[in-house]
Amino acid sequence: MEKRWVFQESADEETVQKLAKDINVNPALANLLIQRGVGAFDDAKCFFRPSLKMLHDPFLMKDMEHAVNRLILAMERQEKILIYGDYDVDGTTSVALAYGFLHIIYEHIEYYIPDRYKEGYGISEEGIQYALENGFSLVISLDCGIRAVGLINEARKKNIDFIVCDHHRPGDQLPPAHAILNPKQEGCHYPFKELCGCGVGFKLLHGLCVRTKSHHKELAEWLDLVAVAIAADIVPITGENRILSYFGLQRLNESPRPGLKALEQLASLKGEINIENIVFGFAPRINAAGRMEHAKAAVQLLLAETEDCALKMANELNVQNTERRGYDTLMTQEALEMIEGNDTLAQAKTTVLFKNDWHKGVVGIVASRCIEKHYRPTIILTESHGKASGSARSVDGFDVYSAIEACSDLLDQFGGHKYAAGLTLPLENVPLFQKKFEDIVAETISAEQLIPLVNIDVQIDLADITPKFFNVIKQFAPFGPGNMRPIFMSDHLMVYGYPQILKGQHLKFSVRQEGSQKIFNAIGFGMAHFYELVLEGKPFKMAYNVEENHYNGNTTLQLMIRDIKPME
Repeated sequence: MEKRWVFQESADEETVQKLAKDINVNPALANLLIQRGVGAFDDAKCFFRPSLKMLHDPFLMKDMEHAVNRLILAMERQEKILIYGDYDVDGTTSVALAYGFLHIIYEHIEYYIPDRYKEGYGISEEGIQYALENGFSLVISLDCGIRAVGLINEARKKNIDFIVCDHHRPGDQLPPAHAILNPKQEGCHYPFKELCGCGVGFKLLHGLCVRTKSHHKELAEWLDLVAVAIAADIVPITGENRILSYFGLQRLNESPRPGLKALEQLASLKGEINIENIVFGFAPRINAAGRMEHAKAAVQLLLAETEDCALKMANELNVQNTERRGYDTLMTQEALEMIEGNDTLAQAKTTVLFKNDWHKGVVGIVASRCIEKHYRPTIILTESHGKASGSARSVDGFDVYSAIEACSDLLDQFGGHKYAAGLTLPLENVPLFQKKFEDIVAETISAEQLIPLVNIDVQIDLADITPKFFNVIKQFAPFGPGNMRPIFMSDHLMVYGYPQILKGQHLKFSVRQEGSQKIFNAIGFGMAHFYELVLEGKPFKMAYNVEENHYNGNTTLQLMIRDIKPME
């Protein structure tokens, strides 16, 4: 699939040279920093040396005063508190964080996670009934609740107060909760809008620590869970998220809690844990609990106190993850066959597929897999409780949530973000929805947005790449949305020696630049299709990341290929 290269705008030359001189780095690195909002010495100091003191005052968040006061009152009155969370990674880490931390200082507390298949997403009637029957008078909902207007109203009538901690987009009407913590709600002037659900939960606990002037050190020990949530929920790793994930990863690498250590072993992760390891190693296994059976197992793992106990639980999640992969592979194959066997679908600007026996737990994964082959907004639906229910995923720059919102007359409910959303609709509305969604997307998406994107940060010469250069790049971490691993471009490149195809699909070769004797190894996973192009012996240009390769006790710098194009 042809990719379009988009170059980030280069910073003003004078500013680049000044920053490069002030902090003693290569001008290309100074340019990278300015692109990321780091324009002066003091900005660089904050960027490279984050501190927990840089976190915002939690009381800048709308309703924080009400939320903290209600929580303190509940503890003073010895009320029963229920921690209620969603069943994905953000939800389960939120529950483990809030329950685990509060349980240290307060005993009348439990947690509840809805069953994905029996109760569905978010606040459920069963959950409120559980709170009522078991005498809970305060529910703290995490990563859900912002759209549960009717159910929270019912709870209120039964003298159950809610503190809603959410980060999803609010609807037109807010629930009648005692307090709503959501930086995206109208009238909230909190400086950072991109917290994940676990991040909002952390700010509630942060507010409690500030108000009671205690337990700050204990709270910091739970930052590993916040880092896992930030990584898995694909929120921008900028601002407060960068600080939280920086210290969370530090904790994860220095003294991981038993549950995360067990996941690290099962995922066979070597070396320092980073955001990417969490996304591909931890998150699928934590998610597998809610996808295949019940997410309570994930919370139990995250709260495990001994390594033996954690390893046993992690093994069970690993089995479920293997089972999930089987469904994922089969469903992806069926979905791709449905697209490619139908001319209308093949030519469409969207993919909206429905099959009544698909596994509800993996529809989001299948949507992402379809986008890898057919790059366009995608929704995968299956039947659940007599309704069509599923997940949406988007392409770079396109707001799939707004497109779904424009079809809301056909839906029972929906929620989510710009790039990912969930929805439920009557079965008979599926064909109408497929058509309306296609029409809306076709009207609003640009031709460019339907071509996969390679965002190139800066053009450099291979000679610029030195151990010092790479050491500075390493300190840009944690990498993720908003602070991605830099992608460089170099042109007039030639293969040195002969390229190889590994396992029939990966490309490996040595490369040098015309006019230079410096040689690097380059590898491109799934890029065997470029073999003929580089074999021709003609100069080419390449987009790539710079990475370390550890082999047989030796560490060398290598280029991770993102795309190759012939020189014009």
